[in-house]
Amino acid sequence: MVVNLPETHTDAGAGPDPAAGGGRSGGGGHRAPGGRAEARRARGRRASKSRREGRRHRPWWIEIPAMAAVGLLVALLIKTCLFQVFTIPSGSMENTLRIGDRVGVNKLAPLTGWEPKPGEPVVFKDPGDWLPPQPTGGNPVSNAVGSVLGFVGLVPPKDDNYLVKRVIATGGQTVQCSGSTLTVDGAKVVEPYLHPGDDSCAGLDFGPVTVPAGHVWVEGDHRSDSADSRYHQRGPGGGAVPVENVVGPVSAVVWPLSHLDWFGWVGH
Repeated sequence: MVVNLPETHTDAGAGPDPAAGGGRSGGGGHRAPGGRAEARRARGRRASKSRREGRRHRPWWIEIPAMAAVGLLVALLIKTCLFQVFTIPSGSMENTLRIGDRVGVNKLAPLTGWEPKPGEPVVFKDPGDWLPPQPTGGNPVSNAVGSVLGFVGLVPPKDDNYLVKRVIATGGQTVQCSGSTLTVDGAKVVEPYLHPGDDSCAGLDFGPVTVPAGHVWVEGDHRSDSADSRYHQRGPGGGAVPVENVVGPVSAVVWPLSHLDWFGWVGH
């Protein structure tokens, strides 16, 4: 006996029959290859578009002052904790440092326990009438701009008196110069950095002088053209400079390009 069964037609272009379990909620159905990855990409594109649409474009007159403020803040942090620039105003440290040189002073060193040592060039604040009062003339606008830039450390300060000399002796040490020989605690100091034609005393004998605790004895490399500790022995500290006045060691000449030089982290 022959039984004719109903024919089953398959449409190659049709998707799975939801009634047969081929839908998303069916137990045995399968997604088309790459369906999940495509869904993730679509969600990512929608999220990115939403973020772009939600971000407002600020006008240039807001963005430029904001960037300038951030730059000044970064410069102030660098000046406060890292480096500050000073200009060499005289020839007292020639030929190591020349008139007009701009030097970078390491302000981080004192914060990490550094203390001045003999042989190191340092910048320090005038301990008392070592320098004449600084001129204050000029255009009010340029003076204001210069004051701001000096405050954040982008240009050398104008209103404060700073000097640069080399440390010869520290607190408790005894320094003396006689003839052409400089001694510290009785030992001769060899000074290869002296200006050509100068000797250690440059015609000015002194001492013995014991440097007070917490002070440093400083002299210029151009010994015959430096009004340093030797010339201020009747002043506060007997000519020695309080360590608290020391800004930090000179680490480098940063300008002009023809005289760039690096003295090391603590200025040796």
